[in-house]
Amino acid sequence: MALGKLQKVLISDSLDPCCREILQAGGLRVQEKPGLSKDELLREIRDCDGLIVRSATKVTADVLEAAERLQVVGRAGTGVDNVDVEAATRKGVLVMNTPTGNSLSAAELTCGMILCLARQIPQAAASMKEGKWDRKKYMGMELNGKTLGVLGLGRIGREVATRMQAFGMKTIGYDPIITPEASAAFGVEQLPLEQIWPRCDFITVHTPLLSSTMGLLNDSTFAKCRRGVQVVNCARGGIVDEGALLRALQSGQCGGAALDVFTQEPPKDRNLVNHPNVICCPHLGASTREAQSRCGKEIAMQIVDMATGKGLAGIVNGQALSKAFAPQTKPWIALARALGTVLHTVGKQAQGSVQVCTLGTPLREAGSYLTPAVAMGMLAGGAQKEVTLVNALLLAQEAGLKVTTTHGDMAPEPDGSAGLLQVALQGTSHRAMGMVQGSTPVLRELNGATFKQPAPLAGPILIYRTKASEPSVLPTLTGLLGKVGVHLQSYHSSGMVAGEQWSIVGLSAPLSNLGELKPRVMEVFQLHL
Repeated sequence: MALGKLQKVLISDSLDPCCREILQAGGLRVQEKPGLSKDELLREIRDCDGLIVRSATKVTADVLEAAERLQVVGRAGTGVDNVDVEAATRKGVLVMNTPTGNSLSAAELTCGMILCLARQIPQAAASMKEGKWDRKKYMGMELNGKTLGVLGLGRIGREVATRMQAFGMKTIGYDPIITPEASAAFGVEQLPLEQIWPRCDFITVHTPLLSSTMGLLNDSTFAKCRRGVQVVNCARGGIVDEGALLRALQSGQCGGAALDVFTQEPPKDRNLVNHPNVICCPHLGASTREAQSRCGKEIAMQIVDMATGKGLAGIVNGQALSKAFAPQTKPWIALARALGTVLHTVGKQAQGSVQVCTLGTPLREAGSYLTPAVAMGMLAGGAQKEVTLVNALLLAQEAGLKVTTTHGDMAPEPDGSAGLLQVALQGTSHRAMGMVQGSTPVLRELNGATFKQPAPLAGPILIYRTKASEPSVLPTLTGLLGKVGVHLQSYHSSGMVAGEQWSIVGLSAPLSNLGELKPRVMEVFQLHL
C-alpha cells in the first residue's frame, strides 16, 4: 500500500453531495454509484484506490480480493460490521470510520424512543388515524424519578444520559473502558451489570456488536430485570436477543421495546415488529440531514488528508499508521523497518521471537507504531503479499514470527538522548541497534559490534563481515564499483569483536553480482532500504 498515492475513489452508497465535492477539490477522481449489485461492485472496485460506504454496501472478503488497488475503505458512520475488517487488515487495506458524525442524531432518536415508550405516542397516533379516541387505553408514565440504565458510555451513551437527566431520570450505567470517575462527571453512576438489571425502569444499549455484547440482553438477564422494564436498542441488531425479547414481551416481563436495528435488516420475522408494545424504525439512527452531511464531510476530509499526507483520523485497523505521517516519527518508522530487514538478513530467518526494545523517554509511547514497522522489515522479501503497517503483525503471526516490545527510560549516553531502538532475535546472538540523526536512520551496533560512526540505513547498501587478519576488502570493492559504474556513497566500519569486523557501504545503485567479493569476506549481504 503506497500511502499518498490515492487517485480514484468509489462511493457505493448514497451520501451527501459534499462528500464528492470535497474529494474532487482534493484532486481525487470520484465515481458515485449507489445501489450496485454484488457483481457490479466486484467489477467497479477493481481499479479503485478508495471505497466509501454507509451501511448498505457489504465489504466482504471477496470484494476486497477483487479490489487490486484498494488502499482504504471509508465508512461514513460509526459501526463497521458491514466491513470484513480482518480480511481488510490481512490485505493491508486501511479501514476508517467517522465515530462522531452521527452521535447526536443517534442519541436524539434514542431519547425520542424513550419518550414514545413512556407515553405510547406512536400507538396513540395510529389509533387516531383509525378514527378512534382511546384516552384510557394509552395511559403512560412520567420519566421523572425513573431509573435509566445506559449500557455503553461512549459518545452516544453519554449524550443520551445527559439529555434524559433533564427529564429527572436517574442514570446508572456500565462500560468496561470508561472509568467510574469519568462517568460520574456526566452524572452516571457505574455499577456491575448484575446490580443494574433489577434497578432499571428503562434500559438502553450503546455498545458495538462484539462477541461479548451479542445477546447482552437475553432470557437470563430479562429474568433479573424489574417486571415491565422498557428496552431501547438504537445501536446494533443482536445486542438484544430478539427471541428472548419476544418471550419477555409475551410474558409481561418486558413492558415495551423500541427498536431501530435488527439482526436481519429488513427483518423477515415480523413477530417483534407486529407486537403491540413494540415501537420500531427502519434503522434511522443516522438518518438526519445534519448527520449525513457531517459523516460525508468527515470521511471525505479524512481520505483527502490521507491522500495528501496530512494525517490519518478515524482509523479502525491500523493505528500505527496514524503516526506514519508525523514528521518526527517518519524517520523512526523507517529505522524500525530497516533494523527488521537487517536482522532478518543477518539472522537468515523470519521465524521465532523478536524482541523490540525502545530506550529513552522520547520513545516511551513509540512501541505501538515501531513494532509493526520492525515486523515489516522482518517479512521483507518473504512469501507474503505486500506487507504494510496495517497487516504486518497479523502476517508475522501467521508466518510464525512473534514480535514483543519492551521499554526502558534510560538510554546509553552520549548519543542516546533522543532515544535508541534495539531489535534482537531471541535465542541467538543477532541484534541490531539504531537511532535517528537529524532525519536519517542510522545503525549504531550490529551483533555486539559498535560502529565508530553510526552508518546510514537508506538506499542500496552492502553489509559484510571480515576477519581482522584478512587484508582490507575496500580496494577490491572500489575496483568492482568502478567496473560497473556504481559510486561509493559512504563507508562505515565497526570495532573488532572476537577478531571480526562489520562494514556497511552505501552505494549509488545495487550491484548485480557479488561474486568477486564473496571469497574475500566471511559473509556479505545486499539490501535496498
